[in-house]
Amino acid sequence: MTVRIAMWSGPRNISTAMMRSWENRADCSVIDEPFYAAYLKRTQFRHPMFDEVLASQPNDYQTVIEDLTKALVETPLQYQKHMTHHILEHDDLAWAADMKHCFLIRNPAYVISSYTNSMGHCSVDDIGIIRQYEIYKRLSDNFSNPLPVIDTEKTLNNPMQTIKALCDVLNIKFDSAMLSWPAGKRDSDGVWAAHWYRSVEQSTGFSKPQMRDVSLNAEQQAVLEEVLPFYEALKRFCL
Repeated sequence: MTVRIAMWSGPRNISTAMMRSWENRADCSVIDEPFYAAYLKRTQFRHPMFDEVLASQPNDYQTVIEDLTKALVETPLQYQKHMTHHILEHDDLAWAADMKHCFLIRNPAYVISSYTNSMGHCSVDDIGIIRQYEIYKRLSDNFSNPLPVIDTEKTLNNPMQTIKALCDVLNIKFDSAMLSWPAGKRDSDGVWAAHWYRSVEQSTGFSKPQMRDVSLNAEQQAVLEEVLPFYEALKRFCL
């Protein structure tokens, strides 16, 4: 029986590098942002490669759920990379009750700066931090122990310690293959990789974070002030 692992992240994090890490295990397959097309269809947000994304995967929410929970998987582990903002406020999450879950967080000041640089704007909803907290609380009702949270900077500074701790809490044997991977593209990458994954395609592992001061304008600062309490709430559960 396949163990399905759902990693919940916002954009401009190390979510794709984390997907590379899990895919480099011989016993694990990955799914890249399965709700992206459904999110775009329902919101009509004009993301880069909008038409290509819609054509590349199912764009009905219930159909995606069927694929995630009932489709045959040939590997012992399946890692699902989810963007929290792809799940809308009243979307059903009952399908996720039998999965293992983990949450990936990053200092929102860096997220806001990076997202604005990529898209030219950044709203509270764009980066999914409040939605991430809401999903954490909703899913937590199904589990007796706190769901694991890992922090981007901590992961980049000490990937072995963080990844091993994550595997331990998920009751999955740690594999040192998760610490590095071959550079290049993957067949498992979403079609949007052509726009978003260039730096990851050149990577061969988790690289040290480049700490820098982030200067936010008034609009960005307002977004930061709104999402920061939710980030801090999740940070309390970090491994």
